[in-house]
Amino acid sequence: MVFEKVKETLCEQLDVEEDKVTLEASIIEDLGADSLDVVDLIMSLEEEFEIEIPDEDVEHMKTVGDIVHYVEEKTK
Repeated sequence: MVFEKVKETLCEQLDVEEDKVTLEASIIEDLGADSLDVVDLIMSLEEEFEIEIPDEDVEHMKTVGDIVHYVEEKTK
């Protein structure tokens, strides 16, 4: 469920195909996000999941799996 929403958000924001968004995919290297894309992505995720993601936590989010795991922990 969380993965599907994160995947949908990534596809919309980064204009990437769904099959490229895997848990192992790197946000920057594999999906082509730049720093502005990451800021927009975090804002969208905060709104979608009604959570707040501090900047220091964003630094540790390198892959799609990192984001999914983080959101799952915050929404328990």
